[in-house]
Amino acid sequence: MNKVRIIAATVAASAMLTGCATGPNRNPNDPLEPMNRAMYKFNDTVDTNIAQPIAKGYQKVTPTPVRTAISNFFSNLGDLGNMANNLLQLRITDATQDLMRVAMNSVFGVAGLIDIATPAGLPKHHQDFGLTMARWGMPSGPYLVLPVFGPSTIRDGVGRAVDVRFNLLNYIEPAARNPMYIAQFISARSDLLGATDLLKQAALDPYSFVRDAYLQQRKSLTYHGQSASAAAPNYAEPGEAGAVPAATPTMPGGLPNYEDPGESGGASGATPNNAPAAPGLPQYDDPGADSAMPASAPAAASVPASSGATTAPAANGAPIAPAMPTLPASNPAAQ
Repeated sequence: MNKVRIIAATVAASAMLTGCATGPNRNPNDPLEPMNRAMYKFNDTVDTNIAQPIAKGYQKVTPTPVRTAISNFFSNLGDLGNMANNLLQLRITDATQDLMRVAMNSVFGVAGLIDIATPAGLPKHHQDFGLTMARWGMPSGPYLVLPVFGPSTIRDGVGRAVDVRFNLLNYIEPAARNPMYIAQFISARSDLLGATDLLKQAALDPYSFVRDAYLQQRKSLTYHGQSASAAAPNYAEPGEAGAVPAATPTMPGGLPNYEDPGESGGASGATPNNAPAAPGLPQYDDPGADSAMPASAPAAASVPASSGATTAPAANGAPIAPAMPTLPASNPAAQ
Protein backbone atom coordinates (compact mmCIF):
# COMPACT_ATOMS: atom_id res chain seq x y z
CA MET A 1 0.00 0.00 0.00
CA ASN A 2 2.86 2.35 0.86
CA LYS A 3 4.49 1.58 -2.50
CA VAL A 4 1.31 2.54 -4.31
CA ARG A 5 1.16 5.84 -2.45
CA ILE A 6 4.80 6.56 -3.18
CA ILE A 7 4.33 5.83 -6.89
CA ALA A 8 1.18 7.96 -7.02
CA ALA A 9 2.96 10.86 -5.32
CA THR A 10 5.90 10.56 -7.71
CA VAL A 11 3.62 10.59 -10.77
CA ALA A 12 1.71 13.61 -9.44
CA ALA A 13 4.93 15.52 -8.75
CA SER A 14 6.25 14.69 -12.21
CA ALA A 15 3.02 15.91 -13.79
CA MET A 16 3.21 19.16 -11.84
CA LEU A 17 6.83 19.76 -12.84
CA THR A 18 6.04 18.99 -16.47
CA GLY A 19 3.18 21.47 -16.41
CA CYS A 20 5.44 24.13 -14.94
CA ALA A 21 8.10 23.51 -17.58
CA THR A 22 5.75 23.77 -20.52
CA GLY A 23 3.20 26.24 -19.19
CA PRO A 24 3.91 29.72 -17.89
CA ASN A 25 7.70 29.53 -18.52
CA ARG A 26 7.37 28.63 -22.18
CA ASN A 27 9.30 30.96 -24.51
CA PRO A 28 6.82 33.39 -26.12
CA ASN A 29 8.78 33.19 -29.38
CA ASP A 30 8.19 29.44 -29.49
CA PRO A 31 4.45 28.75 -29.30
CA LEU A 32 4.99 25.62 -31.43
CA GLU A 33 7.45 24.11 -28.97
CA PRO A 34 5.89 20.61 -28.72
CA MET A 35 5.97 20.18 -32.50
CA ASN A 36 9.40 21.81 -32.77
CA ARG A 37 10.86 19.51 -30.12
CA ALA A 38 9.58 16.48 -31.99
CA MET A 39 11.10 17.78 -35.24
CA TYR A 40 14.35 18.60 -33.44
CA LYS A 41 14.52 15.06 -32.14
CA PHE A 42 13.97 13.71 -35.66
CA ASN A 43 16.70 15.95 -37.09
CA ASP A 44 19.07 15.01 -34.28
CA THR A 45 18.51 11.31 -34.97
CA VAL A 46 19.20 11.77 -38.69
CA ASP A 47 22.22 13.92 -37.96
CA THR A 48 23.67 11.52 -35.40
CA ASN A 49 23.24 8.39 -37.54
CA ILE A 50 23.84 9.75 -41.05
CA ALA A 51 25.22 13.28 -41.36
CA GLN A 52 27.81 13.18 -38.58
CA PRO A 53 29.43 9.86 -39.61
CA ILE A 54 29.71 11.07 -43.21
CA ALA A 55 31.15 14.43 -42.12
CA LYS A 56 33.65 12.74 -39.81
CA GLY A 57 34.72 10.36 -42.56
CA TYR A 58 35.11 13.29 -44.98
CA GLN A 59 37.17 15.15 -42.41
CA LYS A 60 39.35 12.11 -41.79
CA VAL A 61 40.21 11.28 -45.41
CA THR A 62 40.37 14.80 -46.84
CA PRO A 63 43.45 16.95 -46.15
CA THR A 64 42.82 20.26 -44.43
CA PRO A 65 43.95 22.42 -47.41
CA VAL A 66 41.50 20.61 -49.67
CA ARG A 67 38.63 21.01 -47.20
CA THR A 68 39.44 24.72 -46.88
CA ALA A 69 39.48 25.14 -50.66
CA ILE A 70 36.09 23.42 -51.02
CA SER A 71 34.60 25.55 -48.25
CA ASN A 72 36.00 28.71 -49.88
CA PHE A 73 34.50 27.72 -53.24
CA PHE A 74 30.96 27.47 -51.89
CA SER A 75 31.48 30.58 -49.76
CA ASN A 76 32.42 32.49 -52.90
CA LEU A 77 29.19 31.40 -54.58
CA GLY A 78 27.27 32.53 -51.50
CA ASP A 79 28.67 36.06 -51.84
CA LEU A 80 26.46 36.53 -54.91
CA GLY A 81 23.37 35.98 -52.77
CA ASN A 82 24.82 38.29 -50.11
CA MET A 83 25.31 41.00 -52.73
CA ALA A 84 21.74 40.64 -54.06
CA ASN A 85 20.21 40.90 -50.60
CA ASN A 86 22.40 43.86 -49.63
CA LEU A 87 21.18 45.64 -52.76
CA LEU A 88 17.58 44.89 -51.80
CA GLN A 89 18.30 46.30 -48.35
CA LEU A 90 19.93 49.41 -49.89
CA ARG A 91 23.23 48.61 -48.18
CA ILE A 92 25.25 49.85 -51.11
CA THR A 93 28.64 49.76 -49.40
CA ASP A 94 28.20 46.14 -48.32
CA ALA A 95 26.92 45.15 -51.76
CA THR A 96 29.96 46.77 -53.39
CA GLN A 97 32.27 44.87 -51.06
CA ASP A 98 30.46 41.62 -51.90
CA LEU A 99 30.94 42.28 -55.61
CA MET A 100 34.62 43.02 -55.09
CA ARG A 101 34.99 39.82 -53.06
CA VAL A 102 33.48 37.72 -55.84
CA ALA A 103 35.65 39.38 -58.49
CA MET A 104 38.87 39.13 -56.50
CA ASN A 105 38.38 35.55 -55.29
CA SER A 106 37.13 34.30 -58.66
CA VAL A 107 40.01 35.84 -60.64
CA PHE A 108 42.98 35.76 -58.29
CA GLY A 109 41.72 33.01 -55.98
CA VAL A 110 41.34 30.31 -58.67
CA ALA A 111 37.53 30.30 -58.96
CA GLY A 112 37.16 31.00 -55.27
CA LEU A 113 39.28 28.12 -53.98
CA ILE A 114 41.53 30.64 -52.20
CA ASP A 115 40.09 33.45 -50.14
CA ILE A 116 42.08 36.50 -51.20
CA ALA A 117 39.47 39.11 -50.28
CA THR A 118 39.34 38.64 -46.50
CA PRO A 119 43.08 39.27 -45.90
CA ALA A 120 42.76 42.22 -48.31
CA GLY A 121 40.28 43.89 -45.96
CA LEU A 122 36.97 42.99 -47.62
CA PRO A 123 34.78 41.43 -44.89
CA LYS A 124 32.22 38.76 -45.65
CA HIS A 125 28.59 39.72 -45.04
CA HIS A 126 26.05 37.07 -44.12
CA GLN A 127 22.74 38.00 -45.72
CA ASP A 128 19.62 36.20 -46.88
CA PHE A 129 16.11 37.09 -47.96
CA GLY A 130 14.77 36.55 -44.44
CA LEU A 131 17.00 39.41 -43.26
CA THR A 132 15.88 41.48 -46.24
CA MET A 133 12.24 41.09 -45.20
CA ALA A 134 13.24 41.97 -41.63
CA ARG A 135 14.99 45.07 -42.91
CA TRP A 136 11.67 46.34 -44.29
CA GLY A 137 9.69 45.62 -41.16
CA MET A 138 8.32 42.09 -41.56
CA PRO A 139 8.15 40.33 -38.17
CA SER A 140 9.92 37.01 -37.76
CA GLY A 141 6.89 35.06 -36.62
CA PRO A 142 7.12 32.00 -34.39
CA TYR A 143 10.25 29.92 -34.07
CA LEU A 144 10.11 26.89 -36.37
CA VAL A 145 12.28 23.79 -36.74
CA LEU A 146 12.38 22.62 -40.35
CA PRO A 147 13.06 19.02 -41.37
CA VAL A 148 16.77 18.56 -42.17
CA PHE A 149 17.37 22.34 -42.39
CA GLY A 150 16.97 22.84 -38.65
CA PRO A 151 16.20 26.08 -36.75
CA SER A 152 14.28 28.81 -38.53
CA THR A 153 11.24 31.07 -38.21
CA ILE A 154 8.16 31.52 -40.38
CA ARG A 155 9.77 34.51 -42.10
CA ASP A 156 13.16 32.83 -42.53
CA GLY A 157 11.53 29.69 -43.87
CA VAL A 158 9.87 31.73 -46.62
CA GLY A 159 13.18 33.46 -47.23
CA ARG A 160 14.91 30.14 -47.85
CA ALA A 161 12.64 29.49 -50.83
CA VAL A 162 13.67 32.84 -52.34
CA ASP A 163 17.38 32.37 -51.59
CA VAL A 164 17.40 29.33 -53.88
CA ARG A 165 16.96 31.74 -56.80
CA PHE A 166 20.21 33.51 -55.81
CA ASN A 167 22.26 30.29 -55.86
CA LEU A 168 24.11 29.68 -59.13
CA LEU A 169 24.01 25.93 -58.56
CA ASN A 170 20.29 26.07 -59.23
CA TYR A 171 20.95 27.08 -62.86
CA ILE A 172 23.22 24.24 -63.94
CA GLU A 173 22.31 20.76 -65.13
CA PRO A 174 20.96 18.41 -62.44
CA ALA A 175 23.69 15.86 -63.21
CA ALA A 176 26.30 18.35 -62.01
CA ARG A 177 24.10 20.29 -59.59
CA ASN A 178 23.03 17.47 -57.27
CA PRO A 179 26.56 16.19 -56.48
CA MET A 180 27.63 19.76 -55.76
CA TYR A 181 24.69 20.22 -53.38
CA ILE A 182 25.75 17.06 -51.56
CA ALA A 183 29.36 18.23 -51.41
CA GLN A 184 28.22 21.60 -50.06
CA PHE A 185 26.14 19.95 -47.35
CA ILE A 186 28.99 17.63 -46.28
CA SER A 187 31.48 20.50 -46.24
CA ALA A 188 29.18 22.67 -44.13
CA ARG A 189 28.44 19.81 -41.73
CA SER A 190 32.14 19.10 -41.36
CA ASP A 191 32.80 22.71 -40.36
CA LEU A 192 30.23 22.40 -37.54
CA LEU A 193 31.51 19.20 -35.92
CA GLY A 194 33.33 21.14 -33.20
CA ALA A 195 30.20 23.14 -32.36
CA THR A 196 28.17 19.92 -32.08
CA ASP A 197 30.60 18.41 -29.58
CA LEU A 198 30.55 21.62 -27.51
CA LEU A 199 26.74 21.67 -27.57
CA LYS A 200 26.44 18.15 -26.22
CA GLN A 201 28.95 18.82 -23.45
CA ALA A 202 27.75 22.25 -22.29
CA ALA A 203 23.99 22.42 -22.82
CA LEU A 204 21.59 20.90 -20.31
CA ASP A 205 18.75 21.31 -22.82
CA PRO A 206 20.22 21.28 -26.36
CA TYR A 207 16.90 22.24 -27.93
CA SER A 208 16.56 25.43 -25.86
CA PHE A 209 20.23 26.26 -26.36
CA VAL A 210 20.00 25.98 -30.16
CA ARG A 211 16.73 27.93 -30.25
CA ASP A 212 17.99 30.82 -28.11
CA ALA A 213 21.33 30.99 -29.92
CA TYR A 214 19.59 31.06 -33.30
CA LEU A 215 17.13 33.80 -32.32
CA GLN A 216 19.88 35.96 -30.82
CA GLN A 217 22.06 35.55 -33.89
CA ARG A 218 19.21 36.49 -36.23
CA LYS A 219 18.41 39.53 -34.11
CA SER A 220 22.03 40.64 -34.25
CA LEU A 221 22.13 40.22 -38.04
CA THR A 222 18.79 42.00 -38.42
CA TYR A 223 20.11 45.11 -36.68
CA HIS A 224 23.48 44.83 -38.40
CA GLY A 225 25.29 44.12 -35.15
CA GLN A 226 23.76 47.13 -33.35
CA SER A 227 21.49 47.11 -30.35
CA ALA A 228 17.80 47.08 -31.17
CA SER A 229 17.18 49.60 -28.40
CA ALA A 230 19.88 52.04 -29.50
CA ALA A 231 18.59 55.57 -29.84
CA ALA A 232 18.41 56.98 -33.34
CA PRO A 233 20.86 59.81 -34.08
CA ASN A 234 19.49 63.38 -33.88
CA TYR A 235 20.56 65.51 -36.82
CA ALA A 236 18.74 68.72 -35.79
CA GLU A 237 20.68 71.95 -35.60
CA PRO A 238 21.64 73.08 -32.07
CA GLY A 239 19.07 75.90 -32.11
CA GLU A 240 16.18 73.92 -33.55
CA ALA A 241 13.32 72.41 -31.60
CA GLY A 242 13.99 68.80 -30.75
CA ALA A 243 17.74 69.17 -30.95
CA VAL A 244 19.67 67.12 -28.43
CA PRO A 245 21.87 69.39 -26.24
CA ALA A 246 25.58 68.83 -26.43
CA ALA A 247 27.10 66.61 -23.81
CA THR A 248 28.21 68.56 -20.77
CA PRO A 249 31.59 67.60 -19.34
CA THR A 250 31.50 66.47 -15.79
CA MET A 251 33.67 67.24 -12.83
CA PRO A 252 35.33 64.44 -10.84
CA GLY A 253 32.75 62.65 -8.80
CA GLY A 254 30.06 62.90 -11.45
CA LEU A 255 29.06 66.55 -10.79
CA PRO A 256 28.05 68.54 -13.89
CA ASN A 257 30.35 71.32 -15.04
CA TYR A 258 28.35 74.37 -16.12
CA GLU A 259 30.13 76.74 -18.48
CA ASP A 260 29.50 80.47 -18.83
CA PRO A 261 27.63 81.05 -22.10
CA GLY A 262 28.82 84.66 -22.11
CA GLU A 263 32.49 83.78 -22.50
CA SER A 264 33.97 82.79 -25.83
CA GLY A 265 34.06 79.02 -25.98
CA GLY A 266 32.78 78.82 -22.41
CA ALA A 267 35.30 78.94 -19.64
CA SER A 268 35.48 75.60 -17.96
CA GLY A 269 34.06 75.77 -14.50
CA ALA A 270 32.88 79.39 -14.80
CA THR A 271 29.88 80.36 -12.71
CA PRO A 272 26.98 82.15 -14.44
CA ASN A 273 26.80 85.86 -13.63
CA ASN A 274 23.27 85.63 -12.31
CA ALA A 275 24.01 82.85 -9.86
CA PRO A 276 22.54 83.73 -6.43
CA ALA A 277 24.81 83.84 -3.44
CA ALA A 278 24.59 81.05 -0.92
CA PRO A 279 22.34 81.81 2.05
CA GLY A 280 24.19 83.28 5.01
CA LEU A 281 27.37 84.10 3.03
CA PRO A 282 28.55 87.71 2.43
CA GLN A 283 28.27 89.14 -1.07
CA TYR A 284 31.53 90.50 -2.48
CA ASP A 285 31.17 93.16 -5.15
CA ASP A 286 33.74 94.22 -7.71
CA PRO A 287 34.94 97.74 -6.84
CA GLY A 288 35.46 98.37 -10.56
CA ALA A 289 31.79 97.79 -11.30
CA ASP A 290 29.39 100.76 -11.34
CA SER A 291 26.99 99.24 -8.86
CA ALA A 292 29.63 97.92 -6.50
CA MET A 293 29.76 98.90 -2.83
CA PRO A 294 32.82 100.71 -1.48
CA ALA A 295 35.68 98.37 -0.77
CA SER A 296 35.76 99.38 2.88
CA ALA A 297 32.09 98.70 3.47
CA PRO A 298 31.50 95.60 5.54
CA ALA A 299 29.42 92.89 3.99
CA ALA A 300 26.10 92.73 5.82
CA ALA A 301 23.96 89.67 6.06
CA SER A 302 21.04 91.77 4.85
CA VAL A 303 22.54 92.25 1.36
CA PRO A 304 20.10 90.71 -1.13
CA ALA A 305 21.30 87.39 -2.39
CA SER A 306 19.99 88.15 -5.87
CA SER A 307 22.32 91.10 -6.51
CA GLY A 308 24.62 88.56 -8.16
CA ALA A 309 27.64 90.82 -8.85
CA THR A 310 30.82 88.87 -9.51
CA THR A 311 34.38 89.84 -10.21
CA ALA A 312 34.62 91.37 -13.71
CA PRO A 313 37.70 92.37 -15.70
CA ALA A 314 38.68 96.02 -15.88
CA ALA A 315 38.52 98.07 -19.05
CA ASN A 316 42.06 97.15 -20.08
CA GLY A 317 41.30 93.47 -19.69
CA ALA A 318 43.25 92.92 -16.46
CA PRO A 319 41.23 91.51 -13.57
CA ILE A 320 40.91 93.66 -10.47
CA ALA A 321 41.10 91.89 -7.13
CA PRO A 322 38.44 93.29 -4.78
CA ALA A 323 39.54 94.54 -1.38
CA MET A 324 38.72 92.20 1.42
CA PRO A 325 35.99 93.77 3.59
CA THR A 326 36.05 93.78 7.35
CA LEU A 327 33.54 91.24 8.59
CA PRO A 328 31.80 91.66 11.93
CA ALA A 329 32.73 89.04 14.47
CA SER A 330 29.08 88.32 15.10
CA ASN A 331 28.47 87.30 11.54
CA PRO A 332 27.92 83.51 11.62
CA ALA A 333 29.28 83.16 8.10
CA ALA A 334 32.69 84.40 9.17
CA GLN A 335 33.04 81.86 11.97
